[in-house]
Amino acid sequence: MRQAVSGQVARHWIVAGALAFGMLLAAGQARAIDTLGREAIVLDYETGTPILEKNADERVGPASMTKLMTVYLIFERLKEGSLSLDDMLPVSEKAWRMGGSKMFVKVGERVRLEDLLLGIIVQSGNDATIVAAEAIAGSEEAFARLMTAKAKQLGMNATNFTNASGWPDPELYSTVRDIATLSMALIRTFPDYYHYYSVMDFTYGGIRQGNRNPLLYRNVGADGLKTGHTEESGYGLAFSAVRDGHRLVGVLHGLPSMQSRADEAGKLLDWAFREWESIPLFTAGQIVDQAPVWLGSQTSVPVVASRDVRASVLRKDRAQMQVTVRYAGPAPAPIAVGDHVGDIVVRLPGRQDMVVPLTAAAAVGELGAISRAKAALDYLLFGPGS
Repeated sequence: MRQAVSGQVARHWIVAGALAFGMLLAAGQARAIDTLGREAIVLDYETGTPILEKNADERVGPASMTKLMTVYLIFERLKEGSLSLDDMLPVSEKAWRMGGSKMFVKVGERVRLEDLLLGIIVQSGNDATIVAAEAIAGSEEAFARLMTAKAKQLGMNATNFTNASGWPDPELYSTVRDIATLSMALIRTFPDYYHYYSVMDFTYGGIRQGNRNPLLYRNVGADGLKTGHTEESGYGLAFSAVRDGHRLVGVLHGLPSMQSRADEAGKLLDWAFREWESIPLFTAGQIVDQAPVWLGSQTSVPVVASRDVRASVLRKDRAQMQVTVRYAGPAPAPIAVGDHVGDIVVRLPGRQDMVVPLTAAAAVGELGAISRAKAALDYLLFGPGS
């Protein structure tokens, strides 16, 4: 037996061919607290584990949370270099006339892209989204098609976009699970740009507007993301917060007021941070064990975790966590670096196992013909370990 973190790491043999492959698997509905939101989800950012779900796959009108995808496509072009923050983008009459929340751009002028980003993120400017959409795709309709295509790439299969702002449309829809998927992708993919979501206020054209995310004004560790509201959808919020290095991402939807939106999001964050923890188990490339080798020039090979391994755990369940190294049997030589030779299995009460592949950290050649024959005979006569 070998100890690792707070659980035991043991070697476990299974029938060949029954290896499980996968990353962290989602727990079932993990509702231990209720919320006024009609739909809600809270996820552990590092593992993707659902900490709370309520009607997470119901179709909703995302309202201005749509702007998360608008910004995603802008960030993508900034990252690849096809746009720069200093680019000056033209304002069309359509953008100028756009209703709802506004950045107050003026028809015929050109606006710096960084200002447009702040207008979208901080001020929730519908007009700013159209300026960016038309500059990138030629029209808002064409941009919306790009948004939907990107959603499918990200695994947001219950989402369809028809505009860049979230303006009500029966064919504009998503789920809180999909919005959370998008939120996590934004944070993970664009660390150099994510800081814009924590900007507290922005002034354009002499008009100062504060960030509409209510959690930024509370001491809850929040650093994003986006509010949304329509008469039909109610009040919503995609949010993220970090405490002691532990990040949570969540989405609330269908709340009756701005106050309830702020209060419910804060309540869910406090509960989730209090009741759950994210435990680091292994880092990518860390040697976890020495796997036995069959008919190889070496009798064992060091194996490493294929990725960082963390477990999202209810604090009360931590003592019951079991961490096991699992093999189908001795790995047959030859073995190349990176070959899959076993798995780390993390077992928690009431949860599906988390299974992370173990890969060889060194190459192992075959024994010669005579040595192989001798080893096989020894195995038949004396069993493994002879």
